[in-house]
Amino acid sequence: MTKMERYRGLCESESSIPIFSQPWWLDATCGDRWDVCLVEGENGMLASMPYVIKSHYGFVELSQSQLTQKLGPWLKPSSAKRGKALGQQKKLLYKLISQLPKYDYFNQKWDCSYTNWLPFYWQGFSQTTRVTYQLSNLEDLNAVWEGLQSNIKGDVRKALKHNVKLKENPTIEEFIELNKKVFARQRKSLPYSEELVRIIDRACLQHQRGKLFVVADDKGHNHAAVYLIWDENSAYYLMGGGDADLRNSGATSLCLWEAIKFASTVTKKFDFEGSMIEPVEKFFKAFGAEQVLYHAISKSNSKILDLLMLIKSWSRRN
Repeated sequence: MTKMERYRGLCESESSIPIFSQPWWLDATCGDRWDVCLVEGENGMLASMPYVIKSHYGFVELSQSQLTQKLGPWLKPSSAKRGKALGQQKKLLYKLISQLPKYDYFNQKWDCSYTNWLPFYWQGFSQTTRVTYQLSNLEDLNAVWEGLQSNIKGDVRKALKHNVKLKENPTIEEFIELNKKVFARQRKSLPYSEELVRIIDRACLQHQRGKLFVVADDKGHNHAAVYLIWDENSAYYLMGGGDADLRNSGATSLCLWEAIKFASTVTKKFDFEGSMIEPVEKFFKAFGAEQVLYHAISKSNSKILDLLMLIKSWSRRN
């Protein structure tokens, strides 16, 4: 059995491995440009860490693919006491790190559940703290609704009052058009290809891990959209879209609320996947979500690349 076959088998049996680390997700988002480090024990798999291989101007980067919010290691849960468990984690993480191929730059954002990055620090990696927002308990939707700020509740009610409702059987093309409008408003193009969105949609539908939400008025105008994915532990706001000319309808809040309601039927919590962009952060936290920290881990093995990144950072500040 090959390493990839063993990893696919692990993911089929371990519900604690997030959707972004699932082989089918990696296949969809980057084809065959990914690999995985594995640590096996006498009683099965103990740890794993997938990574995506990228090449930029001759530099090799180990990272994550587009629209993949988190990656990083997975460690089999341990019943050992805290001190011993941390020692076990150190050994496993060291073994994962030792399997990485030669690279110039390593850069991954970790799932919120992976908190022990200290062994990576001891191996010369750096860490940056990132922020997301989560609804940690979807069991009581009434409590979730009461946690919404008044402006979000008002938007939901306004949208419904003006006959803006969830659309039945929306298409991925309708979503893409609304998604593009978000970036067009900022005079930007999509940071990923339309075909990638279609591929992800097909893969999510095949594995029953994705759902598209579009809200429209009674005249057939699409106002807002959300693309939701989930695993057994959490739902994730992957992408969104909206028509700027219809932004005052309250549809964006309604669409996200509909996604949250659906998420409560398939998983335990809702992750807004950021954002650290101030206006977006303000909107997400208005849904009563709590701030959750996670790690971004990086390491450079190239002095030339370090210099280029320093120049790039300096030019952004000036």
